[in-house]
Parts: sequence; structure tokens; C-alpha cells
Amino acid sequence: MSSSANHQSDGPPDAVSSVVAPQLRALRRRAALTLEAAARAAGLSPAHLSRLETGQRQPSLPMLLSLARVYGTTVSELLGEKAAERDAVVRAGGMEPTAAGGWTYWQAGGSGRGMQALRVRVPHGSQGDIVRVHPGEEWLYVLRGRLRLRLGDAVHLLAPGDSAHFDSLTPHRIAAQDVDGLELLFVHTLLQSPTTALCLGPVTTPTRHTPGEMP
Repeated sequence: MSSSANHQSDGPPDAVSSVVAPQLRALRRRAALTLEAAARAAGLSPAHLSRLETGQRQPSLPMLLSLARVYGTTVSELLGEKAAERDAVVRAGGMEPTAAGGWTYWQAGGSGRGMQALRVRVPHGSQGDIVRVHPGEEWLYVLRGRLRLRLGDAVHLLAPGDSAHFDSLTPHRIAAQDVDGLELLFVHTLLQSPTTALCLGPVTTPTRHTPGEMP
């Protein structure tokens, strides 16, 4: 079975399709891609992509994320949303802290874009048992302290200067290894996510560990 089968569980056309369809066609042509090449890169069949471009089918969110990456754009643009003019530079004095779930965030990039950049302070013992799973990609860079990062079944200990780049659909946990906590840079492609959702994420039942065992 081809990978396109997983993408083709979308529903019948609706009002969204009438907006997205011409955008999909225009962005594909802007990227100078044939229907076949774009479909192959997005894991779709050419016939299915053609139906999306003509408004006969409604794309799912994973499909929109795949096509946005192929066309080098954002889901917002695929949906026909026009972003307001934004300043390219974010000054340190303009970064207001936001607290959520014990973590503290500073917005380090523009809002409403295809990527979100944050500076994050993670206290020791905060949210160490929360597992996050969501669409997109994440890039982490440790500024201060040590980060205990669990990706699937693997556990990694990152020191200042270390970084990690992974698919956010991989179940992951983020925790401070030391009592002084840690500070990191965090860039992700989960569009328009409120800080609270980024902080808390989907919660699963924590696994019991013996004393001294690294979760």
C-alpha cells in the first residue's frame, strides 16, 4: 500500500475547499512543480492532488502541512490568509514573559508565522511526566543547565551548546536534569499554538519508575 493512502482520509468538499483549491494550484505553479512532482513529494497520488486543486475534495490538516512544506509556505497562506506586515526584528526589551504550567516563555520571533521561536525557562521537577505528541517539527538548543530529553524509547542528556531536531509526532518529554533548572531556545512548526498548549501538550498517564531511574 502506498503512503498516499494515509493522506486520503479527507472529507467531501465544503466552503474551505473553494478557498484552498485555487491557492493550492497557484502555489504549485509558483514553485514550478508539475502535478506529478508535487503529489509525489507530498505523498499523494496525482489524481488526488488534482481533486484538491479543483475543489472536489477537502484536504486534511496533515495533508495541508505536507503541501505547505513542499511549496515552501505556511498553512495560513494555503488557507488564503494574508498576514499583516510585521517587524523582522524582535528586541530583547519587547520580549514579555508568559508563564504556563510552571514554565516561562519569551516570544523570540514573529507571531502567526510558519515557525514559532521561543526562549524557555524550565524549572526542575516541572512537567517531567508529560508526554507531548503533535504535528510538526521541533528544534531545541540548550542555553543553560542540562536538558533530559526523551524521544520515544530513547533518553538523551543535553548540555549547554547541544541541540536536538525531531519530528513532533515522536512522543517526547522535556525536563531539567539539575535542581537549578534549564534555559533553552525552542523553534517549532506547530502553527498558531497558544503558549499553554505548547507548555502542557497532550498528557498521558505517567509511567512508574523505581527510585533513581531516569524517566
